[in-house]
Amino acid sequence: MSDLSTDVEQTTNRLFRVYNHYRVTVGIILVSALYLQNPSSVSQYLSPFYFEVAVICYLAIHVFTGFLLLAGFRPELRHAMVSVVLELLLISAMLLCGTGVSSGLGNMVVISVAAGNIILRGQLGTLLAAIASLGVVSQEIYRMVAQYSDVDDVFRAGILGVVYFATALLVKNLSIRIATSENLARKRAQNILELERLNHQIIQRMLTGIIVADEKGGVRMANQAAQSLLSVDDSHELTTLPEDLLHRLQEWQNDPSKKTTPFRGSANRAPLQANFAILQKEEGQDILIFLEDTGKIAQQAQQLKLASLGRLTAGIAHEIRNPLGAASHAAQLLLESPELTPPDKQMAEIILRHATRMNGIIENVLSLSRRKVSSPQMLSLIAWLTDFVCDYTAAGTRDAEIEILPLKKDIQGRFDPNHLNQILNNLVGNGLRYSKQESARSWVKLVVGEIEETGQAFIDVIDIGPGINEDQLNHLFEPFFTTDPKGTGLGLYLSKELCEANQAQLDYLTRQEGGGCFRITFPHPKRAI
Repeated sequence: MSDLSTDVEQTTNRLFRVYNHYRVTVGIILVSALYLQNPSSVSQYLSPFYFEVAVICYLAIHVFTGFLLLAGFRPELRHAMVSVVLELLLISAMLLCGTGVSSGLGNMVVISVAAGNIILRGQLGTLLAAIASLGVVSQEIYRMVAQYSDVDDVFRAGILGVVYFATALLVKNLSIRIATSENLARKRAQNILELERLNHQIIQRMLTGIIVADEKGGVRMANQAAQSLLSVDDSHELTTLPEDLLHRLQEWQNDPSKKTTPFRGSANRAPLQANFAILQKEEGQDILIFLEDTGKIAQQAQQLKLASLGRLTAGIAHEIRNPLGAASHAAQLLLESPELTPPDKQMAEIILRHATRMNGIIENVLSLSRRKVSSPQMLSLIAWLTDFVCDYTAAGTRDAEIEILPLKKDIQGRFDPNHLNQILNNLVGNGLRYSKQESARSWVKLVVGEIEETGQAFIDVIDIGPGINEDQLNHLFEPFFTTDPKGTGLGLYLSKELCEANQAQLDYLTRQEGGGCFRITFPHPKRAI
């Protein structure tokens, strides 16, 4: 309602300003005609002096009103009413002191009444017609009494009065219709504006990145999710498409039926999948780009994978574990026999060792298949890691040297604490083992920090072992791949799967100073999992 009343005020002020320009123009014409007219015609005036005063006052008042408007004065309805009434009185004074209705000045009143009804509207417009009619008729009656006019002039004045009322009623009806149309247009414009704001809020709060770009890659609009996925700082506005995304847009323009390959908006984020659609406009067309975080898709695929793996391992547990247990038990009994020859004893030890290794593989697979859906929590990583190190060393690894290096005081990360505990158990255990093999020292450093560009937390597990060569990197996270003859090859694979279940990343970073470094990159803290 306040916006509606403001629009009405602005319309009234604008109409009053335009009408005042008209009155100043008429005043200048009247003053010019006053000093350019034939002296013989002045003798017919009832009072030439007061006629001149009325004309000058008419021009002076409206010029003064014009200066007030230029100075920023915003007239209200009562100011407009007083101004129009004063104008009508001055015109009536001109008619009285001049030659009456025969001079044609009475026709000016028609315009004044019409303008007053447009500006004021409502019952005030009819009041103006009444004031104008009384002024014209009364001054003509006075002139007839003073013998400066006759009955015909009074009749003409009465006709003018009727014209004034007819003009007021006609303009009033038109004004009401126009006002109704204006109000309806304002309400529709307000509804459209509210819908636009609502759509803008919905688009900005969507988790899917949405970008509207032109055919050359210029960005017209991008929501917050798109800026976050592309690692664009909130203080900056995305103006052009990144090179990788622009390249995929060009591929799609060349072949719309081809699905583009995923790309990384940032080295520390999961790959993004871009989908394109044409956005038709009245002139030309824009491209609508949808950016989807493949971390979500990977998480859903991970849950399906775990469900399928659960059904598979249930059969493995039944079909393999029981015979394997029997073989292991038989090997243990053979080793306890005093009559066992050394070659047979060596063979029994081989059977027992490999049975134990196979049982470890089954245990790892079973632990993965029994994994529940991740329940991420916001963790204070430094405090959480301190507790983890205490529990880890208290569990029997007392000779382990595990250092914690925080790069920032308070670092928050969203992760399932049980999953994170299992991942770090694997990574820290590997790091301690390889460090001891290389340097005879069980040492691991846990570096906790935050990526400046994206605000994502990370944990680096650094060791002083031999590191990973390039050939091994291509198969590092594959199941059953291991560089340790005694390992199962499922630890890193399982850790990678658990990270993806929490929309995190597990990567290996090459260190120039030697050793190995595994980095856990947490999802953005503002992203809901």
